[in-house]
Amino acid sequence: MRLLKQFGAVAAVALAGSLAVGAVRGNPFLTLGLGLATAVLALLTYAWVVRRTERRAPVEVAGKGAGAAVGRGLLIGVGMFAAVIANIALLGGYRIDGMGSAAGALALLGFMAAAAVTEELIFRGILFRIVEERIGTWGSLVLTGLLFGLAHLFNAHATLWGAIAIAVEAGGMLAAAYAATRTLWLPIGLHFGWNFAQAGVFGTTASGRTGPEGLLDGVLSGPTLLSGGGFGPEASLYAVLAGVVLTIVFMWLARRRGHLVPRRRRSARTDPTATLAR
Repeated sequence: MRLLKQFGAVAAVALAGSLAVGAVRGNPFLTLGLGLATAVLALLTYAWVVRRTERRAPVEVAGKGAGAAVGRGLLIGVGMFAAVIANIALLGGYRIDGMGSAAGALALLGFMAAAAVTEELIFRGILFRIVEERIGTWGSLVLTGLLFGLAHLFNAHATLWGAIAIAVEAGGMLAAAYAATRTLWLPIGLHFGWNFAQAGVFGTTASGRTGPEGLLDGVLSGPTLLSGGGFGPEASLYAVLAGVVLTIVFMWLARRRGHLVPRRRRSARTDPTATLAR
């Protein structure tokens, strides 16, 4: 029940923010303001509903150390995408045709902030965290990663391969980032850094969605497995490999820090072998 209550509260904010952004029809300043407002309201709503349904302080979104954690995530996300796009460009799959739009990049800043925050709250803060209590860290990582990929099947230019790529490189990696740190700030920063670098800086399609121009007028070409095709670089093998590497690193850190949650076992009262042992 708490999962549904928390999901419903944050999803309602995300939906309202999405409708508001759509209503301003790409106005960069209004999109920026509404996107940032949606992100803040979603965080406040999450903290409130967790307190109400779990009777605890939502330490995963505690203010202490939030700036540093988001900053680290930003660096990882931007660096990761820069490495991916550089490899695609080296093989002729990406070129820059000139400058894009500073106003478009400003609008994307707000849009991507709202998307990163609301998606991390829903998929990692709510779904991954609560499911993990029952089936353990690894099981929850796989299940919620698949759900994250499935959610992207409804995007424009979506393909089964693109959804699988998102499930692996983002769904798994961002869940692992949360498991390693037990805070949502690093995954939020990483998610935002990756998305904004992709659309806001290098001007490529993000998860099949087209929107305002970024700072650069970027063009993708070549085989889908190299460039990602109409879905964008997230469907590139380079992105998948980068996501897998970071997932392994984060899960190693989670294990080293003692953050892995085992699968819940049946209690002795329901375990027939325990009864026989007595």
